[in-house]
Amino acid sequence: MRITLHDIHKHYGKVRANDGISIEINSGTIHGILGENGAGKSTLMKVLAGYVTLTSGRILIDGEPAVFAGPFDAARLGIGMLYQDPLDFPPFSILENFMMEAGHGLTSKKDEHRQKLLRISDHFGFSLNPDSIVQNLTVGERQQLELVRLLARGVDVLILDEPTTGISAHQKQTLFEALRKLREQEKTILLVSHKLEDVEALCDKVTVLRKGKVAGEADKPFAAPRLLEWMFGGMPPSPPCTQITDASSRIVLKMEGISAPGGRAGVSLTDFKIGRGEIAALTGLEGSGQELFLRVAAGIKKPLQGRIWINEKEMTGQDHHAFKSEGVTFLPAARLEEGLMPGLTIAEHFAINFGKGMKLSFKQAEGLAVDGISRFKIVGEPHTKAESLSGGNQQRLLLALLPSNPRLLLLEHPTRGLDVDSVRWVWEKLLGFAERGAGILFSTVELDEVFRAADRVLVFFNGALMKDARCCDTAPNEVVQAIAGKI
Repeated sequence: MRITLHDIHKHYGKVRANDGISIEINSGTIHGILGENGAGKSTLMKVLAGYVTLTSGRILIDGEPAVFAGPFDAARLGIGMLYQDPLDFPPFSILENFMMEAGHGLTSKKDEHRQKLLRISDHFGFSLNPDSIVQNLTVGERQQLELVRLLARGVDVLILDEPTTGISAHQKQTLFEALRKLREQEKTILLVSHKLEDVEALCDKVTVLRKGKVAGEADKPFAAPRLLEWMFGGMPPSPPCTQITDASSRIVLKMEGISAPGGRAGVSLTDFKIGRGEIAALTGLEGSGQELFLRVAAGIKKPLQGRIWINEKEMTGQDHHAFKSEGVTFLPAARLEEGLMPGLTIAEHFAINFGKGMKLSFKQAEGLAVDGISRFKIVGEPHTKAESLSGGNQQRLLLALLPSNPRLLLLEHPTRGLDVDSVRWVWEKLLGFAERGAGILFSTVELDEVFRAADRVLVFFNGALMKDARCCDTAPNEVVQAIAGKI
């Protein structure tokens, strides 16, 4: 089945998740959709699977226009999607889940469905016991069940969204062998990923998305540096080097031998230190360890081994509140989920952040909110709820809530999803903090942001710190090589 996506747009208010995407997907191939988080991959695939209604554009199936009112329309045309979070019923058995997908309830033709389940499982090398309860399965086994259910339905187009996240190496190998068999059977497979190794191992062709647009396309064999350039943006110039003084007496964060579990790769045996007024950028493929590293530095995640000092005071084993008391401030990428509190107004956020033991009067909190709205140019009123603000204004509110003189700022993707003016404004404020002596450590997937804003760049690959260098002493293509683990 040949799929044509022509000029696909999907807008959420001012956010353009897909902004004019056109892709041709040939029948009987494995086509990679590559890009970092926020590139528009999942939205595009949900449009194709009928779960998201496009704003404009056309979908063609074997040259014929297709319009989906919902996922059932896409399913009738043979399109199925395997999501990161399986769509199963954990309290029920594998067989019961399989039968519900077939639409025959839990009693009809049970023996017949058992045989069909075992036949498909055996064909692809899956070890699924029909009587096992789904909530007791591993992520990889639940994924295998979901794949068997889709194949039993007779899909011709299979979409997989980050299928190797959270599964074992053996399960990954089994999955890849199954996908190659499906390609031999002329099934069309779309592999959504941000992992170069998965794309290189499986795909015949890859389309790279960036900021909702097609950044580039390539046929196998792939040149990893080129794919990474498309994912992370063009190659910016290296900034000129300036003379630096010895910062050994003004270190705000020092880490020795840090290892910690979490995410896709964890963090292994990392040493790092940053001085007052210094700005360091963390980059790498999503899940390579940089976000976990930030959370360890903030005291949110505790390392399995290693030692941490803040302002020469050892903080190993302390919690996030102890780190905050030493001047450490963490701003997460998930503004509403982790940074702000939905349901609370701007004034209530100021009351909680600046009140002493929650004793700040509403009038005082409102006054602080009015001042913060003015100084940080927030488009809102003291009574405006956090979830009603745009992404840019949510970020402005988070910055307004920072202490006036933080010692160490840790930020996850501080400008992700913001327009150009908001990005410029955010960095004006952050550079102001650095000029007043704060050390700043931030993660980003924007190479131009690394070389425009940071003094140093830290590149993570598969949980290891691959590169730590001054931006003016390294070339952008060397950073790209490190991102790919090619050092």
